[in-house]
Amino acid sequence: MHVISLVVRNEFGVMQRVMGEFTRNKINVETIVVGKCELVGKSRMVLSVIGEDAAETAIGRLRKLQDVYDAELIPEAGQSAYALISTSSGNVGVVGGSGQVEEIIERSKPDRYVEALNAL
Repeated sequence: MHVISLVVRNEFGVMQRVMGEFTRNKINVETIVVGKCELVGKSRMVLSVIGEDAAETAIGRLRKLQDVYDAELIPEAGQSAYALISTSSGNVGVVGGSGQVEEIIERSKPDRYVEALNAL
């Protein structure tokens, strides 16, 4: 899994333009997290894709978009993972390294869960 971190303009339509680059290049996005960040008027978008070639192609295309201020491939050491797991006691949030979160999901065998990768 390869994680791409983007700093983008925080406005209507940016997500569609970014995802259009993945669609045009036939790259599947495995996870996506978007939120306001430390830079005024900007958001951080973190996406994960399978394959280094796909990640490099995406970064090259995304850097050409006017709405993208910064695009970088995050090394594995800079990645974190989180999951929301549905249990009989309610929902539980799990945060840690990608291997740790995957291990917890595997051990707990939840009926429903969502997992995403993130990075700063």
